[in-house]
Amino acid sequence: MDQGGAPPVFSASAEIDGDHLRVVVAGEVDMATADTMLQTALREPAERITLDLRSVTFFDSAAIHALVRLAERFPGTLTVLPSRQVRRVLDISGLGGQSWLSPA
Repeated sequence: MDQGGAPPVFSASAEIDGDHLRVVVAGEVDMATADTMLQTALREPAERITLDLRSVTFFDSAAIHALVRLAERFPGTLTVLPSRQVRRVLDISGLGGQSWLSPA
């Protein structure tokens, strides 16, 4: 059913500062966009990564899979800043207590 609105906009951008990479993601992260989020985070060599998901409006199982892959690749050096929607999905999936997930 056509909702009459514009299609959701997805974006993922990265900026590096020394050994710290900050990836800012906005919009819907799903099976069509999760790999782009992952590849954006892996594009630049970095020792620490902050994944800013505060502007993410939808987060599905493909997005969870990409996030878990990042957590495995960067143990102890990944920080995820979730939106309310991302926090809820991670809580429901049992990942809400992970050390990489920022509490706010």
